[in-house]
Amino acid sequence: MSGLDPPAGPKPLRRGEGPAIHQSKMTYWVYILASKPGGTLYVGVTNNLIRRIYEHREGLADGFTKRYGVKMLVYFEAHDTIEAALQREKNIKHWSREWKIDLIIKDNADWRDLYDEIVR
Repeated sequence: MSGLDPPAGPKPLRRGEGPAIHQSKMTYWVYILASKPGGTLYVGVTNNLIRRIYEHREGLADGFTKRYGVKMLVYFEAHDTIEAALQREKNIKHWSREWKIDLIIKDNADWRDLYDEIVR
């Protein structure tokens, strides 16, 4: 189905590509959290990735992630507009679990928690 296929979306930022997370230009982020490698997944969108992941990690965000202990940042990608980020989040949420896992392991095969990389 068009728009739901797991083709390449925006290229996610990778380690060593500079401090894009700290740019002054407004950036919107689509992210995936996991409870553990291969565990429960959560897809979200935010305009402040560091703050939002901190909220999830500290249990400040009530709801699904707090209830199921979903705290590990395993994937994120940047978008220039909120519309693009919201559409990408919606598409990913409709993907099968297998496609989401494929997206994660393409850039994070070891399911590392990427939080420390974004707060540097």
